[in-house]
Amino acid sequence: MNLHLLHTGPLQVNTYIVPLFENKVFVVDSAACSFSRDEDSVTSFLKKNNLEPVAVILTHGHFDHVAGLKNLKKFFPEIKIAIHKADAALIGENSASAQGKALYQMGFEQFLPFVSKLPEATNFLEDKKTLDEVFSDCNFDDKLKSSLSEWEILHTPGHTEGSVCLYNEKELTLISGDTLFYHSWGRTDLIGGNEAKIHESLFKINDYCDEKTLVYPGHDYSAFTLEENF
Repeated sequence: MNLHLLHTGPLQVNTYIVPLFENKVFVVDSAACSFSRDEDSVTSFLKKNNLEPVAVILTHGHFDHVAGLKNLKKFFPEIKIAIHKADAALIGENSASAQGKALYQMGFEQFLPFVSKLPEATNFLEDKKTLDEVFSDCNFDDKLKSSLSEWEILHTPGHTEGSVCLYNEKELTLISGDTLFYHSWGRTDLIGGNEAKIHESLFKINDYCDEKTLVYPGHDYSAFTLEENF
């Protein structure tokens, strides 16, 4: 699968542009914003390549993964926004309240304006549901639904309570957010983190996914195999 990778936001999140059918794509974790002076990086790439984003999928709600929502919604007002319900309070009209707790904990409160009054979620990610099921209320054509059906949600709490991975068994591809990194895993010391749960989630990934699966995490080195990591 030909995923396109952009590094966005103040912490250089791995933002993925994922092909679906024809020029349709979904975006994973856009963090591009004016704070990091890259607010147009994702939208410019989409427009330059004549790509139509049908959805932005959030692997979790941390500030460094959601700061690009406003700009995506501005340029693509019909785009759907999907997140797990357990992290849904981290976006939306009251996002500043939820995001502020972690930002003050990290001493990064100057970023708060960039994650305040974010767009609301339109759809919710659930464990073992496919993306066509997540967007079953949307008027997508059959070929687009078929492409979306290849992507399955795995709820993998631990980094946050609502962390998820996206698994495509056909393409042996896992977009792991901040749950799984190369020879490492996501931090659990922020609000919503849980060390025991993240280890349960890592075992779940290892048990459920083929060992030849290529992993695309939320930061740093990508496209390593599960076999390399466990």
